[in-house]
Amino acid sequence: MKMKLFAAVVLATPLFLAGTVSAQSSNQLQQLLQTGECIKCNLVGVDLKGAHLIGADLRGANLKGADLSKANLEGADLTGANLEGANLTSAFVTNVNFKQADLDKVNFSQAIIHNANVYQASMNDMNISDADIYGTGIGVGGEDAVIPDWD
Repeated sequence: MKMKLFAAVVLATPLFLAGTVSAQSSNQLQQLLQTGECIKCNLVGVDLKGAHLIGADLRGANLKGADLSKANLEGADLTGANLEGANLTSAFVTNVNFKQADLDKVNFSQAIIHNANVYQASMNDMNISDADIYGTGIGVGGEDAVIPDWD
């Protein structure tokens, strides 16, 4: 009897934790949308398509796989954020701070990226096709890119 109860608890624990993470992500998403601030939030895979996140404080946030297509991130602070695999297609990314952020596999196709700080950001396998990039150290053959020192 005790063994069956133990087994049931062990098997149900991942389901309980998954529900908790989803509820926490939902609460953090609401916090972001209401206050424009969500430092170190867990927003993995959230749908922020077309969101107005002007000046948002997302330092250290986990936005892995998030949909930020057509979002306005003007002036947002994403220092140290994880955006691996995020979709920023057609996003407005002007004066955004991506310092030390993980931008690996981010889709920036057709995005407007002006004067963004990418100092010490990881930028492997990004898609920048048809992106309008100005004043930002992102380009084809990254070793030759000029990265301004914003410190």
